[in-house]
Amino acid sequence: MRIPYRRDGLEAHPDRDWPAYKSTALRHPKQPLVRLNDPETELTQPFLGSGPIGPLDDDLTAQHPGEPIGERIVLTGQVRDGNGTPLAGQLVEIWQANAAGRYAQAEDAHPAPLDPNFSGVGRCLTDDEGRYRFTTIKPGPYPWRNHDKAWRPAHIHFSLFGTAFVSRLITQMYFPGDPLFPYDPVMKSVTEEEVRRRLVADFDLNATVAEWATGYRWDIVLRGPEPTLFETDRSNDADG
Repeated sequence: MRIPYRRDGLEAHPDRDWPAYKSTALRHPKQPLVRLNDPETELTQPFLGSGPIGPLDDDLTAQHPGEPIGERIVLTGQVRDGNGTPLAGQLVEIWQANAAGRYAQAEDAHPAPLDPNFSGVGRCLTDDEGRYRFTTIKPGPYPWRNHDKAWRPAHIHFSLFGTAFVSRLITQMYFPGDPLFPYDPVMKSVTEEEVRRRLVADFDLNATVAEWATGYRWDIVLRGPEPTLFETDRSNDADG
């Protein structure tokens, strides 16, 4: 069954110019956005197949000869569309800092230790029920020079393409109970408390592996009345 394409209004997203998040002043559009008529090719779900996905792409703790340092976690959830239908075969990509709060790429100059056994990048395809699953290390917070004593809460970046490459979703998932939430202008740019809550994963005992890893669940909704919020800007460090 073909699902009609729906375009969210701008009111569904945080303000692009958020003074507390300083780099938005340099990145947000200064002119009104131009609405384009989407051609048929951009309304078709991309078929990415399972070939490009490697056997260890969804296990970030097993991609190197040694074990990474930090708390092992299992991260799972379901991807649904605005009608509540599970989306099978969706490419889900994640990237994150290591347990010390440092990204593997050279641009991150934060003086925290690098982990030679952790690259912080993974991907998988959702199964027939729209479910994804990653095994990884819980990331640490890190400073980012946005304001005095600025530290980002621990988070994992997500990327999904949804029904078209032009509608790519990039967002961040956070962990429950983080004391940095009230001080983070990225989270506070989402002004409604209930909406911010959707960015925080739930501890999931069912996803927890005995004597191995704690489990978290974070469902993702693409479009609809309660979509998962996405980033429209990149920050001025590895956070983007």
